[in-house]
Amino acid sequence: MSNVVGIGKVVDFEHIDRLYPFDFTSANLELTEMMLSNTDLFSDWVERTLRENDCRYGIGGYNEHRTIYSRSGHFDNLEEPRRLHLGTDIWGPEGTPVYSFSDAVIHSFGFNDRFGDYGATIILEHSLEGGNFYVLYGHLSLSSILGLEEGLGIIKGVRFAEFGKREENGHWPPHLHFQVIKDMRGLKGDYPGVCQYSRRDHYLANSPNPDFILSNTFKTTSF
Repeated sequence: MSNVVGIGKVVDFEHIDRLYPFDFTSANLELTEMMLSNTDLFSDWVERTLRENDCRYGIGGYNEHRTIYSRSGHFDNLEEPRRLHLGTDIWGPEGTPVYSFSDAVIHSFGFNDRFGDYGATIILEHSLEGGNFYVLYGHLSLSSILGLEEGLGIIKGVRFAEFGKREENGHWPPHLHFQVIKDMRGLKGDYPGVCQYSRRDHYLANSPNPDFILSNTFKTTSF
C-alpha cells in the first residue's frame, strides 16, 4: 500500500506500537458460540489477545466473510444472512481518540441502537485529490454525537470522536468501524457495513478498501 500525500492519522500510533491481525472467519476456532453470545466474554477475549501479543490495536476485516454476525438477528433478517464485512475494524480500549485524517464536513450522524448494530455513528464527507467521498465511523461513544450539526466543518487532525463502550456501540468489544463510501444512496446516519455474500461485488464497488487512508496511520508497520 502506498501512502497518499496529505492524509493524517485516524488514531494515535507510535513507531514502537504493534497491530494484531484479527481473524473473524470460521477458521478462528477460538470464537465459540458461547463467547459470541456473551459480549463480556467476547470483549475479554479481544483484550486478552491484544495484551498477550503486546499489541496496541487489533485490525482487519475488509472483505472478510465473518462468522461473528451470527450473534445478532440484526444480520439475519433477510433470506440470505449478511456476513461479508465492508469496512476495516480497529480494535482497542473504549475512549480511544478518533481523528479526522483530512478536512471534512459532517454529512450525518445517528444512534443505531440495535444489538449488533453501529451504536453511535458519524459519517463525514472528505475530499482528497479532487475527489469527494464519505467515511462511516461506527461504534463510537454517545458523547461523540452530542451537539453535532450536519454541515459542520471538521479540521484535519482534530479529535472528533472516541471508541464507545459496549452499551453505546451496539454491544461489541470496543472498536472503530471505518468504511469508505462513494455514494451514500440517500441514507443518513447509517449505511450497511455488512452485506449478503451474493451481493459482495455490488457493495464492495461502493465501499473500496480503506487501506489507502489507514496505511498512513499505521505506516510504521504492516497489516
